[in-house]
Amino acid sequence: MTATTRPDLLFLPGLLCDAEVWAGQTGPLAAAGWRCTVVEHGLADAIDTMAAQALAQADAAGLGRLAVVGHSMGGRVAMALWRLAPQRVAGLALLDTAAHPLPPGEAGVAERAGRERLLQMGREQGMAAMARDWARGMVAPAFLDGPLFAQVVAMIARRTPAHHAAQIQALLKRPDAAPTLRSVTVPSLLLCGEHDAWSPASRHAEMQALIQEGGGTTALTVVPGAGHMAPMESPEAVTRALQDWLALLT
Repeated sequence: MTATTRPDLLFLPGLLCDAEVWAGQTGPLAAAGWRCTVVEHGLADAIDTMAAQALAQADAAGLGRLAVVGHSMGGRVAMALWRLAPQRVAGLALLDTAAHPLPPGEAGVAERAGRERLLQMGREQGMAAMARDWARGMVAPAFLDGPLFAQVVAMIARRTPAHHAAQIQALLKRPDAAPTLRSVTVPSLLLCGEHDAWSPASRHAEMQALIQEGGGTTALTVVPGAGHMAPMESPEAVTRALQDWLALLT
């Protein structure tokens, strides 16, 4: 693949994350000649709105065909972007994410209550206190209370309660992305950390099966030793997986 035929990389952060979540990938990939742009979700409160914003930001940056990389909530945005503008997408990489909507019954009630507890904590105690609570379930046990944990907390603490409320609203209203996955025809990568308790490997295997059901070409990578924040916990392994996926795009 020549530099002129390469798609441009569009990175979509997850809940309350910013460009720092992708620093371990954008640095090496940009150095290798890939054009990389990280999307800012701002105060958007719906997944489809985030996807439309991402396309607008790609246009504003002068990007062409897109290799779309989404982490966590950003993976859901990536799937919506494919549904909204498949002609723009050369490939999809979906990291530490899932496709299911808010579940019915007690499971949905429990999820909503857990998210609302964190929202209230952020409003009353500050975003840093909320981040320290929330991030304990986001990283692998080996990273708890270490430098990487502090880095994740500091990143989340840069956001405001207004960002948090908008993005939680988007997640609670999230669409069922299963039909979208069945429609994926471009090369795709599914990746998650070995210790990701929020979006485990089993969920990614289900997503892989949906893509294969529709005839799509996909690969699944489980990163040893990483949790939900795999791009930050194991940046080299995630970058290598992205490089292997990018080699398939034309």
